[in-house]
Amino acid sequence: MKEQQILKAYEIAKERYAELGVDTDKAIDILAKTPISLHCWQTDDVVGFERGQALSGGIQTTGNYPGRARNIEEVRSDVRFAKSLLAGTQRLNLHEIYGDFGGKFVDRDEVEPRHFESWIQWAAENDMKLDFNSTSFSHPKSGDLSLSNPDPEIRRFWIEHTKRCRRIADAMGKAQGDPCIMNIWVHDGSKDLTVERKRYRELLAESLDEILSEELPGMKSCVEAKLFGIGLESYTVGSMDFFEGYCATRKVMYTLDTGHYEPTENVSDKVAALLLFVPELMLHVSRPVRWDSDHVTIMNDQTLDLFKEIVRAGALDRAHIGLDYFDASINRIGAYIIGTRATQKCLLSALLEPLGKLREYEDSGRGFQRLALLEEAKTLPFGAVYDYFNLRGGVPVGPEFIPEIERYEREVTSRR
Repeated sequence: MKEQQILKAYEIAKERYAELGVDTDKAIDILAKTPISLHCWQTDDVVGFERGQALSGGIQTTGNYPGRARNIEEVRSDVRFAKSLLAGTQRLNLHEIYGDFGGKFVDRDEVEPRHFESWIQWAAENDMKLDFNSTSFSHPKSGDLSLSNPDPEIRRFWIEHTKRCRRIADAMGKAQGDPCIMNIWVHDGSKDLTVERKRYRELLAESLDEILSEELPGMKSCVEAKLFGIGLESYTVGSMDFFEGYCATRKVMYTLDTGHYEPTENVSDKVAALLLFVPELMLHVSRPVRWDSDHVTIMNDQTLDLFKEIVRAGALDRAHIGLDYFDASINRIGAYIIGTRATQKCLLSALLEPLGKLREYEDSGRGFQRLALLEEAKTLPFGAVYDYFNLRGGVPVGPEFIPEIERYEREVTSRR
């Protein structure tokens, strides 16, 4: 797309939005500064560098598209290339199984910050800050229960693992001068009926209380709920109601994964309620087709509504944005770019909403005018603003990223 066309279209869009009291330059500046955490596991289907085995423990990746990253160098290459096609600010979200273990086996209750020193250095060199996750799945001791396991030896193993992960996140945050957000998700549940629902939740709460008791100023912890796991369909220990209560009473950041709810639920409905009782939100942006199928994020109503609620609540400073899908059925770098750009588009759309006028209508009881403006805003020239955002960021505009990814596939991933 020619630069002059983009600039001309943007100037027209800027005037249209200004008529409704919207400053497009300000919206672009906010979008550019709002980080989106890229999930490293999109590069290799959540295999990691610990055992080289496929997923287990309530989740799975589908598809076998050629070119999966096989080692730490290839993961870094793919992330670096993806970042080169994206405007704005990106962080990198690591799972514990992606440590730099030097070819040696390091069990999860033995992991230390030194296993991520090269990641800290690499991230600094590539202008990315790090986020982190404990990894309770795909391990001989995972089974059906980890932090809620009634076996004290197994439970102690996972408590120690998660404590160590928080210390790693603390080291990352201190090194980068910005808190590392560490997510805790456990797959714990039961395939069939259980008579110990309360007992397992008591154990999970006790485990989390112990884990979170250590003061670590370089990191922030968040906990993630789930609807159910594959092979664990009848009961989930860390359910929505459990973690909503836990986060509200312990004042812990709550993770909203957009794939972890009933397909008919709109996650945006939860935002305003949760913000009254929890300090911050972590957003894991995904696309459920049939529950937690982790399809690539697109610009759909659910994702648009999520970011509109965040912006309407004035909560961008209390919400952290990360991607969480792992699609192995298409080009994995393409999946990165589609999902990140879709997330950016949804946030930008929210930032361009004529909120001042909408609030004026609502406060004066003018319901017809409010609904009319909400509808008219849908066809404002949003795309011209997003094109300008990418042009200003020095990255491909529109579908121009497609041949770039095809070239990388020919020259890099197809040779793996």
